[in-house]
Amino acid sequence: MSTPTLAGGILIEGLRKVYGSGDTAVTALKDVNMHVRPGEVVGLVGPSGSGKSTLLKCLGAIIEPTGGRMTLGGRVIYDSAWTVPDLRALRRDQIGFVFQAPYLIPFLDVTDNVALLPMLSGQPNAQARARALDLLQALDVAHRAHAQPGQLSGGEQQRVSIARALANRPPVILADEPTAPLDSERALAVVRILNQMAQQAHTAIIVVTHDEKIIPTFKRIYHIRDGQTVEEAGEGRAVA
Repeated sequence: MSTPTLAGGILIEGLRKVYGSGDTAVTALKDVNMHVRPGEVVGLVGPSGSGKSTLLKCLGAIIEPTGGRMTLGGRVIYDSAWTVPDLRALRRDQIGFVFQAPYLIPFLDVTDNVALLPMLSGQPNAQARARALDLLQALDVAHRAHAQPGQLSGGEQQRVSIARALANRPPVILADEPTAPLDSERALAVVRILNQMAQQAHTAIIVVTHDEKIIPTFKRIYHIRDGQTVEEAGEGRAVA
């Protein structure tokens, strides 16, 4: 299957990652090719040790690949070497992260947890908080805007973490097992929110998951085995 040229979203071509060298070298990614269009949510599944975490860390500019090419939001960020001068700014401004645990800052209220990244990017405090409140409203947690993270339910915390990931309007969101700690109802609610946010913000989202509850919701799925990806059509089951 040929890989399309995208104006935005995620494009991975021939990505490789080798740890170590010589006789001790371990190949984690062999020849990974993926694309995710703006406004699309794609699943990434595979057994433990298959390379999912390594791929996500490469995409998130946390570890450096060994070869290949990565394009995020229409910008080539890696082409056999990093092509951007400031990886910290890239992660802050261009990539949203949603993790299995929300990792909210316990001594900040919900609004400031969401507004923190825009503030660090140089936005005025009032503008950053207004953006945070808009997102909390869209995610139906605005009534918890002044609560501390410890006062929230697990589902509310995950919604706040999604708001935080969207705060800087990144073209890409990487979600690592975002529904693992949630029951079926809350897990499907998170998937519904991710799809709504992808379409509204024109964001490309990759969801790494083992969660059998949400796999039928993806229209496209990449299976990764032994460091290589295979694309297949998913069920695309609607989430009510």
